[in-house]
Amino acid sequence: MLCLVRHAESVENATKYTGFYENPRPWAGPAAHALSRDVVGLTPRGFLQCLWLRQTVRDLTGPAPAVRTSQYRRALDTAALALPGLPYEVTALLNEQHYGAATYMTRQELYATYPEGTEDRQTRKHLWTPPGDGGESLASGVLRRATAFVDGLATASAADVVAFTHHTAILALRAVLECRPVTELVDEARVRKTPNAAVLVYEQVDGQFHARSAAQPDC
Repeated sequence: MLCLVRHAESVENATKYTGFYENPRPWAGPAAHALSRDVVGLTPRGFLQCLWLRQTVRDLTGPAPAVRTSQYRRALDTAALALPGLPYEVTALLNEQHYGAATYMTRQELYATYPEGTEDRQTRKHLWTPPGDGGESLASGVLRRATAFVDGLATASAADVVAFTHHTAILALRAVLECRPVTELVDEARVRKTPNAAVLVYEQVDGQFHARSAAQPDC
């Protein structure tokens, strides 16, 4: 079994339009990305969601699943709180999409600062490569990492794996696991994103993954 878990609610999720996405943005791109990766933690609601995950994930897996988590603090904290006492492996393959110099920019500021990328960002979001060092598109960078992660599951130390990751990374992982075009998943996400702390469960049969169930917290 493979359980994909979106990290629990973070301070960024809860205050997106009141704190992190000011216009003009108060941070330079590298500082904004470091803030997103290393500083942003969970809200009180996020902590409650981790308690829900603690029971839910244990009901879905064996007693000692292999745990993988991204390098971002909000994913690390979710893993530690949801599965206390279990060792986990940190991997960049599960990181959120790297938005480079565009991290925490509002669309208005982004289009004014980098007008050459406006059309891709508006109409071909999966192909849009954020400007600046490290910027990666969903259709190439994130999808490539997702493919490498799924390919590496064969070496997991346990039959069940729990992966704590992020919204955009989950889109790429689903494209790989479900053999679906990433554009379909992007369109679905425009209607409804994967909720914080939601769990997507896949079973591997004869080398192929099949979606089995999903669960999301009521808190």
